[in-house]
Amino acid sequence: MTDSDAVALSAITVHRDDWVNLPPELAALVAPPVTVSAVPVERPVGSWRRGQLARSRGNMPVGRHRGAAR
Repeated sequence: MTDSDAVALSAITVHRDDWVNLPPELAALVAPPVTVSAVPVERPVGSWRRGQLARSRGNMPVGRHRGAAR
C-alpha cells in the first residue's frame, strides 16, 4: 500500500504526566503516569460534497415510499 492509499480513521495522542502524590525519590523509581486518548479524525465537508449529499438524500426511500417487506 502506498502512502496515498493509507487513511487514518482516528488520531491517538499520549500525554505524559508527573506524579503529584509520590515523594520525588519514589517517583524516580516508577514510570510516569500516561494518558492515552483516541479521537475520530473529521474532515471538513466542502460545499460541492454537501450539495451532493443533499441530492442523494432526496433519492432515499423513507416511510410510505418503501415497499412492503416480504
